[in-house]
Amino acid sequence: MRFFDRQAELARLGSLLRRKEGALAVIWGRRRVGKSRLLLEWCRQAGGLYTVADQSAEAVQRQYFAESLSPRFPSFGEARYPDWRALLRALAREAARESWKGPLIVDELPYLIASAPALASQLQAWIDGEAREAGLVVAMAGSSQHMMHGLALDASSPLFGRASEAILLPPLPPGDLSEALGLRSEIETVQAFAMWGGIPRYWELAEPFGRDLDAAVDQLVLDPLGPLHREPDRLLAEELPSATSLRPLLDAIGAGAHRLSEVAGRLGQPATSLGRPLGRLMQMGLVRKEQPYEDHERAGKRTLYRIDDPFFRLWFRMVAPHRSFLAQVPAQQRLRLWHQQRAALVAETWEELSRRSVPRLSEKLPVLGDCGPWGPAARLWGRGGPEWDVVAKSVDGKHLLLGEVKWQDKAASVAHVRNALADLERKGVPRELVPDGTRVHRALFLPKVEARARTLVRDVAVVEAADVIEALTAEP
Repeated sequence: MRFFDRQAELARLGSLLRRKEGALAVIWGRRRVGKSRLLLEWCRQAGGLYTVADQSAEAVQRQYFAESLSPRFPSFGEARYPDWRALLRALAREAARESWKGPLIVDELPYLIASAPALASQLQAWIDGEAREAGLVVAMAGSSQHMMHGLALDASSPLFGRASEAILLPPLPPGDLSEALGLRSEIETVQAFAMWGGIPRYWELAEPFGRDLDAAVDQLVLDPLGPLHREPDRLLAEELPSATSLRPLLDAIGAGAHRLSEVAGRLGQPATSLGRPLGRLMQMGLVRKEQPYEDHERAGKRTLYRIDDPFFRLWFRMVAPHRSFLAQVPAQQRLRLWHQQRAALVAETWEELSRRSVPRLSEKLPVLGDCGPWGPAARLWGRGGPEWDVVAKSVDGKHLLLGEVKWQDKAASVAHVRNALADLERKGVPRELVPDGTRVHRALFLPKVEARARTLVRDVAVVEAADVIEALTAEP
């Protein structure tokens, strides 16, 4: 699959090569998100050197590292280095002698640190000393978000404050998925995003199936021989330190336990013991904490925990509770089970995408265009009144947006839009959220609307999948 997007990240990394004193970049993000592909693309464009660590012993790691530098420094891999300090000093001397500024890319850095804990301090001394004098640009990356976050942002880490660029690489937006899989409509894009999220590795595996999303899910995920059938277990095991002990929390949340007390009850553990493991899952980008809109006073009681990654949501809904069934039945029955869950999974993803798009929608919707930019959107529930899918306030605080999200896999007809408008009208306005002088706006988020149904809508903004996908895919 071709290289998608990441132009902003490439530009930021490329700017480091213009620094005379050299620089350090730290890149991290969840596994399969495309860190190595980004770094290889930058390495190719800039004429750099790329080395990737593994789980070998320290001496073996050093030898592999030295040999990976041979394409630029032919004799470098022939020498033997007694420790990392000697290797790094020799590298700085070679780079200075040839006026080579890099980039030197060290991928999967946590494996090196795991085999040589003192290396973090040695790298700090090298970055501050010999590498700076040689003007070297160095990039360090890793998929263990726990360790990489600590190396870059923990004030107790030797590398804290050294990075000129600290990039948390996010998943790709849904618009790129449409191009990757050759999808023909925005509805298909939302459906595919509900399966693969923004993770390029999953897109790469799904690419041969094109628009046949059901076949892709069956053969890649549901089939016990599929490459993604045990993906969450592998991903948790690959973390450093291993995160396999967090699997029960994902099982509980994926099965519908969203409150802390519910998760604790499913696991038979006190709720007070779950703060740290839940925090790590959130750091890994697998779980998110959701609170009602502007609920500060009682946020703890109303807080919900949800699986944040679309693929993990699918897996814990489809595979985790049905593994024995999936191992015994043919593809036809696997697909029947999938069809029972597919609409709910897509609807949940559509609702999340709709909320995420709100801060970027002002310029695209005439009804909302004079309101100024919108702040982040959230759900509203638990106040004794109706629930709202989308609530947001304008940045200047003078406007409030109330939105209803509906999903269906075809264009909404006149009858459907009329019913949605009636639902919106019945909900009224939560007056406790509307201070004097605040102007209230309402919106319907529908994947697609028939042209003749638009005549029913006047003072309500209609947001379609095309609007949402364009807003999320455009450069910020």
